[in-house]
Amino acid sequence: MTKNVLGIIGGSGLYDLPGLADTRWVGVDTPFGTPSDELFMGRLGDAQLVFLPRHGRGHRIPPAEVNYRANIAALKIAGVTDVLSLSAVGSLREDLPPGHFVVVDQFIDRTVARAKSFFGTGLVAHVSMAHPVCSRLGEHVQAVLAARGVAHTLGGCYLAMEGPQFSTLAESQLYRSWGCSVIGMTNMPEAKLAREAELCYCSVAMVTDFDCWHPDHDAVTVDAIIRVLLGNAAAAKGLVAALATGVASDRTASTCACRSALEHALITAPEARDAAMVDRLQPIASRVLGPR
Repeated sequence: MTKNVLGIIGGSGLYDLPGLADTRWVGVDTPFGTPSDELFMGRLGDAQLVFLPRHGRGHRIPPAEVNYRANIAALKIAGVTDVLSLSAVGSLREDLPPGHFVVVDQFIDRTVARAKSFFGTGLVAHVSMAHPVCSRLGEHVQAVLAARGVAHTLGGCYLAMEGPQFSTLAESQLYRSWGCSVIGMTNMPEAKLAREAELCYCSVAMVTDFDCWHPDHDAVTVDAIIRVLLGNAAAAKGLVAALATGVASDRTASTCACRSALEHALITAPEARDAAMVDRLQPIASRVLGPR
C-alpha cells in the first residue's frame, strides 16, 4: 500500500511547527521547469510532510507567474499523495467574515494567462473536474477545524481571478450574483493540475477581508489585514499539525477516486502518442502510460 504523504502549498511560515523533525530543503527538477522554491521536508511523528511556499520564500512570485505545473510535478516526484492548499482570500458573503476558513468544494476559473494542463499536442487527456476537490481529504480537514474550534464553513465556491490587481466593484458584484463565496488568485490551475497528477487536493480559503462589494471595504486598514493574516497563519499551522496524523493513518486513501483520475482520461491512441511527450509525462502519468 502506498504511504500517504501530506504536501502543503501555502505561505513560507507554515513549516515552523513544534516537533517537526528531520527537516531539510530539497531541490526538485521537473520536466515542466523550476518550482516556486525548494521543498521543505520533515517528519511529525510518523507522518511525513512536504511544504512548498507557493510564491517562494519572501513572496517573490506574483500569482500569474507561479509555475503551477512545476509545483504540482515537484510534489508528485517527492512522493506526495495528498495536497492541502492554503490561501488568503477576500470574502464575497456577509456570513464569511475576516478570520473565517472555507473548505472549498467548487471553483469558477477566470484566469486567462496560465498553463493549465500537463497534457497537449501529441498526448491528449481530459480529466473530470465536476467535483474538483477530494471530499475524503476535506472531511479530514473539517474534523480538525471543528475539533480546534476554528470558525469555518464546509463547502463554498472559490472564484479564481487572474490578478495581480483586485476586482472592480462591478466584477465583485457579478461574482456575488453567481453565488461565489470567496475570491482569490492562486487555486487555479493548481486544482486542475493536481487532478491530472492523481493527487488528492483540498483547498482551505482563509478570509482576510471582504472584497470591494462590501460597504466597509474602503475603511479596512493594512494593520487590520495584517492582524487577520497572523491569526489565520497560527490557525493554519495548527491545522497542518493535527491533519498530518489523520492523513498518514487513513487506510481508505488508496482507493480514493482522485488517485485513479487518469484511468480513462487518455484520448490519444498509443501508436499516435508523441514519444517526447510520453517521456515528459512520466513523473505525472507513469501509472497509466507504463514505463519507457
